[in-house]
Amino acid sequence: MAPTPPHPRRSGASLLPVLLPVAVLIVVAVAVGSWLQFTERQAVDTVTTAGSSAPDRVDVEAVVQRVDATARELTLRIWVIPRGTLGEEQGAAPVADLDIETSGATLGDLEFTAHERIATKDLQVALTGGSVSDYPFDTYETQIAFRAEMGGEHVPVRLLFSNNDTLFSVSAEPGPATRDAVMALDLSRSGSLLVFAVFMMVVMWALAAAVLIGTWYLTSRREGLVWPALSWMAATLFALAAFRNTAPGQPPIGCVLDWFAFLWAETVIALCVIVVVVTGVRTALRPDRTRAT
Repeated sequence: MAPTPPHPRRSGASLLPVLLPVAVLIVVAVAVGSWLQFTERQAVDTVTTAGSSAPDRVDVEAVVQRVDATARELTLRIWVIPRGTLGEEQGAAPVADLDIETSGATLGDLEFTAHERIATKDLQVALTGGSVSDYPFDTYETQIAFRAEMGGEHVPVRLLFSNNDTLFSVSAEPGPATRDAVMALDLSRSGSLLVFAVFMMVVMWALAAAVLIGTWYLTSRREGLVWPALSWMAATLFALAAFRNTAPGQPPIGCVLDWFAFLWAETVIALCVIVVVVTGVRTALRPDRTRAT
């Protein structure tokens, strides 16, 4: 009786144990990413209020447009709206000359002429605490305050604060409810920026480890000058510098990102290239010396 030929293996059944965990990881990664994006979107849409809620008041809408960590300041876009009997044309203009005093950290006060349309204005606010060299873990703080006088009389103010800078997360804590509006701000890098910066550091160390393993292989086996390997190592050395410059927020040289990963990875790769070249040249010259002898 002839032996029964073996049944061919099904490729689909063999791939299923591999594809299933990969699919689960993709679904989990997308779910986590969607949750992080939704959380940051909610933080951007959040409006924090402080000050008075009287019907006759001056509303000050302050929106963070940009945070410059290097200059240690943030830019606020201010829109002033007189409410009730203090405004005319639905708050487009004040009924009398309006002066708004700001906090000491804010560079400049605001003045609006009676019966003239109010336009938005940008104010710079100084930041305290923290240092940009701590990137991407740097944090800052400041305080903003607004006090309004119309026609020489003190009038109530309500502050509506929000943040439009996606590179920073701003936590606002309103002050006590008075006729003036005071708010303390704590700033830190956004969650997406922090995740990307940490990912960059992991990639830098992974590339350095890959080059180090390749160097060990070439030197231990005495492969000589392997030009494709040297090209890959040199390309990695320069590509890593370009990759570092893609870090969001343009961090300066010498920040945490550099000392935790970039500078050391560049050093390891550069030393590996030198070691491979020196070892390869010595290996390539050895047969010539043997023939000469």
